[in-house]
Amino acid sequence: MTSPVGRSSCTSILIGKKATVDGSVIIGRNEDAKTAWPKHLAFNQHQIKKNNIFKSKDNKFQITLPNECFSYSSTPEWTDKYGVFEEDGINEYHVAMSATESAYANDRVMAVDPFDEEKGILEEAMITVVLPFIRSAREGVERLGKIIQKHGAAEADGILFADRDEAWYMEIGSGHHYVAQRIPDDSYAVVANQLAIQVIDFNDKKNFITSPGIQDFVYQNNLWPKNKPFNFRLIFGTHDDSDLTYNTPRVWSGQKLLTPSVEQNPESFDLPFIRKPDHPVSIQEAQRVLSDHFNGTKYDLTNSKNEGQPAYRPIAVATTQESHLLQLRDNDMVHWLAMGIAAQSVYIPFYPQGTKVPTMFKYGKEEFTTNSAYWVFKMVSVLVDRNWSKYATDLVNTQKATNLTLNKLRVEYDKKLAQEKDNAKKIDLVNEANKKLADVAIKNYQKLIAKLITAQTADSPLRFRIDPNL
Repeated sequence: MTSPVGRSSCTSILIGKKATVDGSVIIGRNEDAKTAWPKHLAFNQHQIKKNNIFKSKDNKFQITLPNECFSYSSTPEWTDKYGVFEEDGINEYHVAMSATESAYANDRVMAVDPFDEEKGILEEAMITVVLPFIRSAREGVERLGKIIQKHGAAEADGILFADRDEAWYMEIGSGHHYVAQRIPDDSYAVVANQLAIQVIDFNDKKNFITSPGIQDFVYQNNLWPKNKPFNFRLIFGTHDDSDLTYNTPRVWSGQKLLTPSVEQNPESFDLPFIRKPDHPVSIQEAQRVLSDHFNGTKYDLTNSKNEGQPAYRPIAVATTQESHLLQLRDNDMVHWLAMGIAAQSVYIPFYPQGTKVPTMFKYGKEEFTTNSAYWVFKMVSVLVDRNWSKYATDLVNTQKATNLTLNKLRVEYDKKLAQEKDNAKKIDLVNEANKKLADVAIKNYQKLIAKLITAQTADSPLRFRIDPNL
């Protein structure tokens, strides 16, 4: 990558509608980069743009876009100097999209399928040039696929798409080749920072979409024998020792949470891409997956025994900028957003059709400020991290109380919106709800900050006790 941000990896989850408790389709992931790299929330409005041309600030990628742009939510970077990195959102057609970073590809594949570095698309632009112009998840895969075919991709990536009926996972394997698989309605997928899709059925057009000529490319370059099932993960992915500590343990922990009946090895290259849960999955359980740091296991990073020498990289880490879950069911859509580390934050159930962004979600730069939602949640993390065992109870209590209030507020406004017929008044209600939801989370965490700072005044190494009788 050309950006100095040093983006690392992420963990994604996709859940089919028959695998959830309420019939909703859910996709989401943790966006990881640096320990201090703020994100904002944005509500991009429907508009007509003549001569609509996108030019990347990160490289020389340029594309002419349709004149009509649908409204959509997104989470852009605090600066667009290195690209917009909108990363995730839901548009007005109830289509959700989330673009991952750097699912490392096999060097030998990239070597035989070069891209034009001055025109290749980087992930910073994927949401921007796709989400405002699609009406379904499949249409999203097809649109991005055509862009990759023409312009190429600078690295291997994974992209999540969803609408009210289905979820799709797309992976770029090299400069111009990709595959996408529909997640079965009764199943889910947890993906870490490695290519995950396995055997491709080229005759099953309902469940697979692939780049034209991908089979010829593989066979002509002797990347895979013709007499074996076409296994995308084995052909295009990595199989390094680092995967066994950095990637597969995250997939293992996610599957362990949702399918505990199956025993697996965290250092296995054979963990399946698709799994069926042991029981229908709630949105809270999906949040639990993205908040996982091997809680309750011997690998838990909050365990003092693992300090400085963790065995495995967990799903929730300090480099997480934000965590999101995009939930779609019938006419309902929720952009669940947790700023900072999911394990120490709360997921706020925003209405993505809003037109006014809650004030503190518009601010935040690389250096700490008090007017930023990102930095409010990040400050709690820093304070709790000073002594996890001592302050975790305060954090958990705040999370429980905040989540309860947020869920009640969302239900309250869902009812109000269902009764309101006037579209303009509906938008007013949505903006009112988003402000109240944001205020609840921010104020509760500000109270927690005050409590933690007050308590930690007694933790100074300069404290000195004296006999009160002297």
